[in-house]
Amino acid sequence: MMKYLRYALLAVAFLLCVTVALANRAPVTLALWPDTVTAFLGFGYAVTLPLFAIVGGAVGLGLVFGLVWEWLREHAQRAEAAKMRRELEQMRRAHPETAARGATQPPRDKVLAILDEADGSS
Repeated sequence: MMKYLRYALLAVAFLLCVTVALANRAPVTLALWPDTVTAFLGFGYAVTLPLFAIVGGAVGLGLVFGLVWEWLREHAQRAEAAKMRRELEQMRRAHPETAARGATQPPRDKVLAILDEADGSS
């Protein structure tokens, strides 16, 4: 059911994007510098594109920059997690009897685990 709802929402978003693109087909000139600066410097760059292409490109660049920014920001957390995984594997290899015993124990009730934690902290 949720899969169909997701597809329906994606279809609505796609139709909305197509509608906005069709409504904003007018060509717009995007210049690197204002005309006065271009005249002063003697060079400039300008491109004429439909408005929806400029807006879509700006949104796309924003998404890419945001994803790269988050990937770089989370580097320390990923490195720490990888270090912890390596240490856990080393401990499991060093003490296989403990790892095997822990795997055979039945899972504890979550409520009892919470109560045990509360008793240990006070």
